Amino acid sequence: MGHFAGSDDMTKAEIIERVYESLGGHSKKESADIVEMVFETIKETLERGEKIKISGFGNFVVRQKKERTGRNPQTGDEIRIAPRKVLTFKPSQVLKSAINDED
Repeated sequence: MGHFAGSDDMTKAEIIERVYESLGGHSKKESADIVEMVFETIKETLERGEKIKISGFGNFVVRQKKERTGRNPQTGDEIRIAPRKVLTFKPSQVLKSAINDED
């Protein structure tokens, strides 16, 4: 899958355009609504702390990191790093293979 001219980053608007071009028979507004619903569903699922598994693509997982002690790199002083949630993505083997087979 190539990308749009002028940028190596694909934007949400460009995803909507791709969906619009691929669906045929749907308006651009309907395509935008579909993309927005997918992203909103993903966001709401992750906010609840649930894992998202997309076959052939990968897994999104929210992990809880515990409080820990770190160091200020400039002073060497110990600092408290607050507990927090982090989002990780683990690509599927299918996606890894697709990425590595590209020229």
